[in-house]
Amino acid sequence: MKSSATLAVLLESFFTQRLMNQRQASPHTISSYRDTFRLLLQFAQQRLHKSPARLAFEEIDAPMIAAFLDDLEKGRGITARSRNLRLTAVRSFFHYAAYEEPSHSAQIQRVLAIPGKRHTRCLVHFLNRPEIDALLAAPNQETWFGRRDHALLLVAVQTGLRLSELTGLKRDDVTLGTGAHVRCVGKGRKERCTPLAKTTVAVLKAWLHEPPKHSSEVLFPNAGGGRLSPDSVADLLAKHVTLACESCPSLQKKHVTPHVLRHSMAMGLLQAGVDRAVIALWLGHESVETTQIYLEANLAMKEEILAKTTPPGGKPGRYRPGDELLAFLKNL
Repeated sequence: MKSSATLAVLLESFFTQRLMNQRQASPHTISSYRDTFRLLLQFAQQRLHKSPARLAFEEIDAPMIAAFLDDLEKGRGITARSRNLRLTAVRSFFHYAAYEEPSHSAQIQRVLAIPGKRHTRCLVHFLNRPEIDALLAAPNQETWFGRRDHALLLVAVQTGLRLSELTGLKRDDVTLGTGAHVRCVGKGRKERCTPLAKTTVAVLKAWLHEPPKHSSEVLFPNAGGGRLSPDSVADLLAKHVTLACESCPSLQKKHVTPHVLRHSMAMGLLQAGVDRAVIALWLGHESVETTQIYLEANLAMKEEILAKTTPPGGKPGRYRPGDELLAFLKNL
């Protein structure tokens, strides 16, 4: 039984009908899936010596996709986690193809059976308070770019917004009156509001009084008034981390990325005794279980547990609650 649709038609309908129309996937998801299939089609073109528009659906089979994933790891040096993300995009397309092309069910099932690769789950990295303070003090606030970077880093550290959420903020998304907060549409198209601290409100008030670049509505625009790219944020962060290392040498041992600022906010909340469910709500996590990674990385909490245990050969003592006044002062 011949296919009723070519690979090109299937792929186009997958993006336009399934992702954009039916699922209303976020721009980040669409761009991630787009990049995956651009790489896959280029790989198939080199293997089969056929232009992507002429490729048949049957030619993108399980051996081809397995070879593509291996090439990504060996040729491009991607991690197992990134490999699994590419495989997720391929699986999503083949799940769609299963409904559109049931005559190819055997081929589709073999592709869907390709397993993800197990990988080491590392502890999350985060900054402590002195490191955060050194980073926030690094931008030169006598320049427009320095004031922008300072405001951007402060909002990132205080709100824990994802990078795409941070760079996508508009000036109208900020409320600085009573109940000051910033509104964003995050992962899964979930809208949430994150409260702002008084220091952040003061910085943002001053920043919003600055004339916007090219009348841009973007809260933290680039020099042309457009939205900052992920690479631009990574570059400016690396520049300020280098400067901050002069006053805080411990930063030299840490690989600071925009997502590390988000982790730092989460760890600050956890160490302050905030419940996991509240942290998940603050960060926009789909599940409370996602917040478990911060518990695993919280060494101070583990040390407190260790202090309550009896060492080998020690004499178990009777439990005595801590002093109420000291507990009150600690929690201030």
